Amino acid sequence: MRVAIAEDSVLLREGLARLLGDAGFEVLGRCGDAEELLTLLRTRLLPDVVVVDIRLPPTHSDEGLRAAVEIRAAHPEVGVLVLSQYVEPGLAMKLLADSAEGVGYLLKDRISDVPDFLAAVRRVAAGGSVIDPTIVSILLSRRRSDDPLDRLTPREREVLELMAAGNSNQGIADRLVITLRAVEKYVSSIFGKLGLPATGSESRRVLAVLMFLRT
Repeated sequence: MRVAIAEDSVLLREGLARLLGDAGFEVLGRCGDAEELLTLLRTRLLPDVVVVDIRLPPTHSDEGLRAAVEIRAAHPEVGVLVLSQYVEPGLAMKLLADSAEGVGYLLKDRISDVPDFLAAVRRVAAGGSVIDPTIVSILLSRRRSDDPLDRLTPREREVLELMAAGNSNQGIADRLVITLRAVEKYVSSIFGKLGLPATGSESRRVLAVLMFLRT
């Protein structure tokens, strides 16, 4: 599995490269800014996933985010995992404006949980989605008018929150200490209450997450 990294901190960039390399990833490039990353994708073999800091030189505002959006538009087959030092739900929503497939948004603190971080990179590379639990919690706590999620029970909202954070059904079962069958029933009920079409379980999961984030 091929990966490219864009991070202006040399220490973190090299640390990520070492971490991913030791986990079996082929690191195609280690970039210090967004332009270097975009040039790499134009001139080299495309990676399966890009790990990019949301704030990169020269202004350290949203260069990484804009590069991520450009990569998603030009190369939808490339997964994009954005890292941020701070909780920025608005920027996360810009990244998820069109689809949650093959996209992730994590706080940098999550890197210290190496197994979970590596699982997140692999999930995004495979076309899945991963949203930092802190971002999910903030969005969940916001009151919204005419919220379609009001149809859900508290337990169903909890399941959807974990789904939005990238957990599989088994992962949700483990976290809530319930059976896998119980989770499957909750997920099916969520799809039904949100009126999501039967286009396949994974596609409906993405639609449910997008509805959760946008409302």
